Amino acid sequence: MTHDWQQQIHALHDELIRRDDPAAWVREADAVDASVRYPGFALRGPVFGVAAQEPAVGPEWRVLKPVVSGMPQMCRDSLNSHLWFRAKDDTDDPAVRRELLAAVDVLEREPVNEVEACGVRYRIVRGDEFTRCDGDDRLEPPRPTDPEPAVRTWERRAAPTPSPDLDLVLDPDSGDDGPMAGALRAGLRGFVYRGVRFPAEVRRDSERAVRSHPRIVLLPVCFGVVERERTGWEPALALQSTPHDARRVLHDAMVELWPLLYQYDDDKKAVYEKAAEEFRALERADETRVAGRTLRVCRVERMLRMGPDGPETPRPSDVDEYGPMKIHPKLLDDGTVIHEE
Repeated sequence: MTHDWQQQIHALHDELIRRDDPAAWVREADAVDASVRYPGFALRGPVFGVAAQEPAVGPEWRVLKPVVSGMPQMCRDSLNSHLWFRAKDDTDDPAVRRELLAAVDVLEREPVNEVEACGVRYRIVRGDEFTRCDGDDRLEPPRPTDPEPAVRTWERRAAPTPSPDLDLVLDPDSGDDGPMAGALRAGLRGFVYRGVRFPAEVRRDSERAVRSHPRIVLLPVCFGVVERERTGWEPALALQSTPHDARRVLHDAMVELWPLLYQYDDDKKAVYEKAAEEFRALERADETRVAGRTLRVCRVERMLRMGPDGPETPRPSDVDEYGPMKIHPKLLDDGTVIHEE
């Protein structure tokens, strides 16, 4: 660790003392404990989102769409929809509408990673997702200090807790997260993909990113449901904002989603429903077993790289399973929607 990073960590420690925040001290103690109990890191691969920079407001990049998608094109499609609905619903100015729709037109035809409209830069951004683990391949569960919803409900199809990514300022100099987070950022600066399981182009892109985007932003922690497979733990459901949201989504999947998706017979449905209700009755359980499957709620951390011009975009070796397409009907300058047959 360089002298510069040592100074930054000392500054974070001094800031924690100055704030005299008991809750922050407890979170810091939790982080120290986790580093001892779960000293390893299990890489889960890249995640993508959308960030925006509005120079008229300030130089900061802010997260517009959460950094949780598995492919860049999913984020291009999300940005496409965001700009189309802005053009449809948020302006009566034909010139503004034309500029927004020009960006939509580009996104419909090209796999671009940045567009500009009405003075705002929109960028597809890339992060890496990882979990902490111990020597026995156990993944870190939620911590006692991790945030929970104000009202914990088990109702099916309940609205999830809003993503903590939204409107997040991508600031690698943030000093609000404590010395342990500062030490983690320092340790991740040189992180690259290694090993023969990664193709050569993936490893090369990773090494280039350390030089081109050397600074690290730690995104808010999320929570996932993983399943034990022969080759290790694999994601089973989408990332959630709180431990309870992950538990509720797992409960709903056992009761409704998986039986419908995989067309379980009545006996298998009953097995899954019984396991789901037992899991729910425990309130804060982080693991369940059903029909030979082991499912676990784990804590997921994410990092994003920053360079002189802002957050890192998708790398050439990142994979899309499909390309750009037209998503919405034609929208005229006057706001008329044309539904073409």
